[in-house]
Amino acid sequence: MAQIYISLGSNVNREHNLRAGLTALIKYFPNYQHSSVYESEAVGFNGSNFYNSVLGATTQMPLQEVCHLLKQIELENGRTRNDKKFSPRTLDLDLLFYDDVICEQPAQLPRDEITKNAFVLQPLAEIAPSFIHPVSQQSIASIWQAYNNPQQKLWKVELSLL
Repeated sequence: MAQIYISLGSNVNREHNLRAGLTALIKYFPNYQHSSVYESEAVGFNGSNFYNSVLGATTQMPLQEVCHLLKQIELENGRTRNDKKFSPRTLDLDLLFYDDVICEQPAQLPRDEITKNAFVLQPLAEIAPSFIHPVSQQSIASIWQAYNNPQQKLWKVELSLL
């Protein structure tokens, strides 16, 4: 069984799309943990605020299959393959970790944004504080505690997705 962590984000009809993404993921990963939902400003472009969260689960699916599944769920929820990197998103699902795998294909693992963006790191630290980042060899809690980017504002949203 592989331990996986997936970030969820949306800034287009965000409550609906985050709920749809989470519901779809739970069908494939029924034994899961889900962080609180956080609201953050768009990073890298001017746009509506995002809702973000992180789901943790275990799976027997191979890495490539998990990556394909995430892309399929995005497409089923209005995402198009032509979306620019920094643009509004109906649903953004990013695989953050697949056990301690380090690779660039079929996805960048661990995901580079983990240590750069509060909207990924804080919800991840909430559900996986003792998980060890395979590159830095630090716990997620330690990385979050040392995080310092006052330009990224983030606040918890009281939102029941299920």
